[in-house]
Amino acid sequence: MANELGVEPKTVHVPSQIIALYDKEMGANLLGDKSHSMIFDNSKIKKIVPEFRAEIPFKTGAAEVVQWFRENMLYKGPDAGVENWMNRLIEDWEGFKSFRGNVK
Repeated sequence: MANELGVEPKTVHVPSQIIALYDKEMGANLLGDKSHSMIFDNSKIKKIVPEFRAEIPFKTGAAEVVQWFRENMLYKGPDAGVENWMNRLIEDWEGFKSFRGNVK
């Protein structure tokens, strides 16, 4: 998705419990059903409809999703409020990890 958007992803792992301290609604979503790893497959539909074939590669699907959003949504750029709290969360988390690493 980042490639389709022309951006370089910057990933940071922050535990869901910490995210919940900064945003209760997002934390509730993360700590609910999203807290467990899952594997999704289409084996059931293939048994029922053997002629079904998923033919769109992820890269093509990602391009279609990005195009649809650009054409159909009133996107005005990043949400400054969301960016600010995410940046604060990341800075705090990175600072905590550094502090914890220095405690003997």
